Amino acid sequence: MSIRLVVVDDQATIREALAVMLDLAEDVDVVATATNGAQALDAVEQARPDVVLMDLNMPVLDGVAATGRIRTEHPEVTVLVLTTFEDDESILAALQAGASGYLTKEADRATILQAVRSANQGQTVLSPEVQTRLLALASRSTPKAESAPELALTAREQEILGLIGEGLRNPEIAARLVISEATVKTHINNLFAKADFHSRADAVRYALNNQTARTQDGAAIRPGS
Repeated sequence: MSIRLVVVDDQATIREALAVMLDLAEDVDVVATATNGAQALDAVEQARPDVVLMDLNMPVLDGVAATGRIRTEHPEVTVLVLTTFEDDESILAALQAGASGYLTKEADRATILQAVRSANQGQTVLSPEVQTRLLALASRSTPKAESAPELALTAREQEILGLIGEGLRNPEIAARLVISEATVKTHINNLFAKADFHSRADAVRYALNNQTARTQDGAAIRPGS
């Protein structure tokens, strides 16, 4: 079954090129395009896509605001950001609004196409440039930073949550912590159950939210047992 995709970009040349390029894939069906966030909301309402490929800097309604509206009003729709911006503020704003991935427009067709497929499967997709910035952001936050006070996480779960927030996948987490991938999966399952996360994107946003809060007020969060 084809992935129903909406392409949103205010630059006609880029928008049309993306639509044609991605629609050539056998498993992708570009069902609509939009020139701004307001049109994107209408397109989602009418076309009922699986994934929205979203630019950020647009007139009328920007990509961050549109992402937040889409995720609130149509939680079944996944938003994947494709933009020229890779600054901390833009990345955090988009992910906190509910985007499941963030790519820069330097990405080639194969990378964008695979990102659309991965996002449709509920995976978090971050370009190497974005991962680098998130790693830098994480390094500026206080060590031993975990989740919200109401979550009683173990030290290992806190550690894994932080690594998920950096964009690491299970094999990379296993290598970083020198544990098996099966053990990583067990900790993640426990973490998701405690935090009521429904996807890896939820965990990434949660970790980033807490990193931002710690950067602002340095608040410590109590560990679980």
